[in-house]
Amino acid sequence: MSYSTQTIRNICLLGHGGNGKTSLAESMLYLTGATDRLGRIVDGNTVCDYDAEEIKRQISISLAVAPVEYKGCKVNVLDTPGNFDFSGEVLQALHVAETAVLVCSARDGLSVGAERCWKLLKERKLPRFIYISRIDEENSSFDDTLAALKARFGDSLTPIVLPIPGGYVDVPAGKAYEYKGGKAVETAVPASASGTVEELREVLKERAAETSEELMEKYFGGEEFTAEELLSGLRSAVLDCSLVPVLCGSAATGLGTTALLDAIVALAPDPTRPAGRPGEDGSGSPVEIKAEPQGTTCAFVFKTVSDQYGKFSYVKLLSGNLTSDMSLINLTSGNPEKLGRLYTMKGKKSEEVKQIICGDIGAIAKMDRLRTGDTLCDPKAILKPAPIPFAEPCYAKAIAPKNRGQEDKVGTGLLRLNEEDPTFSVVNNAETHQVVLSGAGDIQLDVLVSRLKSRFGVDTELTTARVPYREKIRKKVRVQGRHKKQTGGSGQFGDVWIEFEPCEEESLVFEEKVFGGSVPKNFFPAVEKGLREAVNRGVLAGYPVVNLKATLVDGSYHPVDSSEIAFKTAAQLAYRAGLPQAGPVLLEPIGELKVTIPDSFMGDVIGDLNKRRGRVMGMTPTGDGDQVVEAEAPMAEMTSYAIDLRSITQSRGSFTFKFVRYEEAPTAAQQKAVEEAKAMQEEE
Repeated sequence: MSYSTQTIRNICLLGHGGNGKTSLAESMLYLTGATDRLGRIVDGNTVCDYDAEEIKRQISISLAVAPVEYKGCKVNVLDTPGNFDFSGEVLQALHVAETAVLVCSARDGLSVGAERCWKLLKERKLPRFIYISRIDEENSSFDDTLAALKARFGDSLTPIVLPIPGGYVDVPAGKAYEYKGGKAVETAVPASASGTVEELREVLKERAAETSEELMEKYFGGEEFTAEELLSGLRSAVLDCSLVPVLCGSAATGLGTTALLDAIVALAPDPTRPAGRPGEDGSGSPVEIKAEPQGTTCAFVFKTVSDQYGKFSYVKLLSGNLTSDMSLINLTSGNPEKLGRLYTMKGKKSEEVKQIICGDIGAIAKMDRLRTGDTLCDPKAILKPAPIPFAEPCYAKAIAPKNRGQEDKVGTGLLRLNEEDPTFSVVNNAETHQVVLSGAGDIQLDVLVSRLKSRFGVDTELTTARVPYREKIRKKVRVQGRHKKQTGGSGQFGDVWIEFEPCEEESLVFEEKVFGGSVPKNFFPAVEKGLREAVNRGVLAGYPVVNLKATLVDGSYHPVDSSEIAFKTAAQLAYRAGLPQAGPVLLEPIGELKVTIPDSFMGDVIGDLNKRRGRVMGMTPTGDGDQVVEAEAPMAEMTSYAIDLRSITQSRGSFTFKFVRYEEAPTAAQQKAVEEAKAMQEEE
């Protein structure tokens, strides 16, 4: 079946984990004939949760695309994870969807996940629906859940579907349906619900009237809207977010699924309805990228999937049309790219197509150089959309293979996985001799470890990442370094006197003030080289020494036995002898912390920061009930903060943490760090 841009709907399902997003997608697929059986999460046979890790853990980990055909429209359903460790997948979906469906459970009511998702939708001003799931389960309440949602999100939430025993009422149409044999059959509106239905219809008419002067005049004149006028007004109200339609149902029985699809087709904007998305042209000037079928070809890569079957680059065609063998330019790398075969994806299943039309979502196969966030564009007319605003990784662990010699395998595996998931980072820290893996939380890192084993055959383990301390001295000392060695033939002789003192410069400052030629000038570079090598390892705990000035003031030499290596060794002997006398101390890295939390958790968060030796610098209200706490804290105390903050704030808090400087560590912290360093050296 062929579609136009106007008959495409791109919707993302989002909400708290376990609220029924994947089951709802499964119900949509089954009831539209896209699948011939209703998959279940417990059976591990759903279309959207196809990855081995998703089946094992029974949670969504990756964004999945599930297109369905309904009433002449193609609805691209983007199923997203509810676990906060995989919020990057949600951001990918939001970047390419025109509408969101926030799924909330009638059994659990208002959840933290719903609050976080609402904040994302509000920031993007994205049209949205709310779907209250599991209304047929024990201890579920549509009314209580709706009341809690309205209290938190406002009166723009208005039901367009009302549950009744065994069915629902279509409020705009004023019709009731019973579910019989898996199908909706029209029935009379129950007398007990008729009053509520009329009240809600009146609210919907008011919302519609607010979208145009013509409808407003008609409304105040007491005239009845036609069905098309009401629909047109509601569509405009959804687009400007003054109306958030609320629907309900049960994915297990299919109750309410077709009503949701009806609402998506009738009320959700197609890709041409938004005014445009922000971007840049070839000169870097801001432009609005509009969904124009005859416009410049511009395809945004919002997801990458690599598996044993190959690599697929998921694209949203923002403008123009896409056909295989097309030659475009990758705006990220500047490389020309000739497109491979094009596909539509349904979970892990691919179906080859000849073209992807403007506004649609598809995939390109075997584009090895493409990465998530790249843009493919006609080189003659550059259009570059804004990037996906991924959060900075905030939870770090050191990763290493369990068996030596597999370090390259770990590196290759993580590089491949990073193509799929750009929300984690890998840094090979030369100071601490560790590969540090950073992500959103412990579950994300655990999944990466599992995938390294299942896909690349390498067993790895996660350990606490070491803190890169520094050392410095506090007082001035003058010491001798004397190296004398006689080995039968020519010997080695080097003798230096060096003054060591603190200075402001971070790297070593070397000077010489030798009088009378006691040390020949040609040996000065050897002395400096010896010291520069020595400062890489401090005398307290083996950490690099900073803020050190070394002045060569005297010494002696032998006309035959003195050499560069002898003076280099003498300088290092002076270093090892002098620094322990110069009041060495440990410096710890301090980071700038910004924590965004609801007001109600302020006391607990401040108390926790005090325990971590944090210093609160200020607090700024955000205007929506949250506060941004600005503080400074030692990195050594922040290794588990991502997990602990979730626990303290019931997952409502978020933070950023960036290194700013080094500071002298308190005595107790120094002692602990020195002991840990010595224990580590003994192990090695």
